[in-house]
Amino acid sequence: MISKNAKKLQAQLRGLVGKAIADYSMIEAGDRVMVCLSGGKDSYTMMDMLLSLQRSAPIHFELVAVNLDQKQPGFPSEVLPRYLAELGVAFHVIEQNTYSVVKRVIPDGQTMCGLCSRLRRGALYRYAAENDFTKIALGHHRDDMVETLLLNMFFGGRLKAMPPKLLSDDRRHIVIRPLAYVAERLISRYAAAREFPIIPCTLCGSQPNMQRLAVKNMLAEWERQFPGRTESIFSSLCNVSGSQLADPGLFDFAGLDKLRTAMAVTATPCLDDALAPAVS
Repeated sequence: MISKNAKKLQAQLRGLVGKAIADYSMIEAGDRVMVCLSGGKDSYTMMDMLLSLQRSAPIHFELVAVNLDQKQPGFPSEVLPRYLAELGVAFHVIEQNTYSVVKRVIPDGQTMCGLCSRLRRGALYRYAAENDFTKIALGHHRDDMVETLLLNMFFGGRLKAMPPKLLSDDRRHIVIRPLAYVAERLISRYAAAREFPIIPCTLCGSQPNMQRLAVKNMLAEWERQFPGRTESIFSSLCNVSGSQLADPGLFDFAGLDKLRTAMAVTATPCLDDALAPAVS
């Protein structure tokens, strides 16, 4: 049983998730959705919202929770199976020792997230292909998307973020992010209210010098000084003007001269008429 305030928050989150799913056509009738559950607050909240929407949706779709056990030391492997069994949710645990690979390849003191993410994504994509899932749901939220935009700008020289819906490079998988419209602070409040059995990541959580953490802290400071800054940046991702950027692959700058000439020719008669003396 959850409190009245938690129910209000649940309704707010459900509305945001439902809107994102509708805006980006994330889930369709007959879909078999692989819900990637890490044991963190984000994926628990995503699972909870999708189950709630599934119960009242006018279409039928299937949800299967999938966890990747990366064999991190001390990982409580019994927590997720017990939680999902109590919910009556279909689930599967993939066991793959990516932890030892990451620790062997990445020198101490260097960021492990890049390699860890690639190995994790490979394992999940492979399982999705082998089991005929039509969608892969990830728990990235609005703040993750904004942080990724700034990371790419500051450290990669690219204007790139996380899209709410993505076709994988091999064109075999559709990845969806149902929490795309949800702020992290709302997820934190909801996870606390629901008392999800959170499992911390001993890889990401043990890296205090990560670039993402620096960007997260910067955004938090901006929010304190200018409330709504993160929301405004996210809105810019949804309102892109290609002609106001500088990528010739995105906008046909070379064709502007032809467009100007064509418009000038079309506009000349009107201009002449406007300047012609009135006939008395």
